[in-house]
Amino acid sequence: MNLMQTHMPARAPAALDIITYAIGQSAIGNILAARSHIGVCAILIGSDADTLEQDLANRFPGRVLVEDKTGLRDDLAAIARFIEAPGVGLDLPLDMRHGTPFQQRVWNELRAIPCGATITYTALARRLGQPNGARAAATACAANAIALGIPCHRVVRADGTLSGYRWGIERKRGLLDLEAAV
Repeated sequence: MNLMQTHMPARAPAALDIITYAIGQSAIGNILAARSHIGVCAILIGSDADTLEQDLANRFPGRVLVEDKTGLRDDLAAIARFIEAPGVGLDLPLDMRHGTPFQQRVWNELRAIPCGATITYTALARRLGQPNGARAAATACAANAIALGIPCHRVVRADGTLSGYRWGIERKRGLLDLEAAV
């Protein structure tokens, strides 16, 4: 196990302060899975492990980050399997507490979008009772730390084109293409 934080607090960390994480490979690049005591709190996608670890640290300041490849092996396998065969679903307990109440509402709504379907930012905002809230919905999507578990890749522009995916438009296109084939 590797502690990622540069300094440990003077007291022993409580279980609430610890996030375990591991990095694995997938068809769309490196994936980082992280868990709190409640569930998966981050699924990050990227090309560089160091960048993924820094992103995790930035998203969870003040937390003790502990690498645990053995403990997260099953999560990484489930995520990689979902990427290759999205029809199997991704049934992991999620910890979405790190978002604002509005972000959590957006993320819950995203989780209701079926595999292979898309929604526009405007339609998403309307579902939330905020007909003029497309930009706020897009901002909530951008704040999502649980890629795939909260499928923000299923949100598109009003004209159906792809836009703004934190982990790259090509990854978004690839995920949507795989889901459309289901």
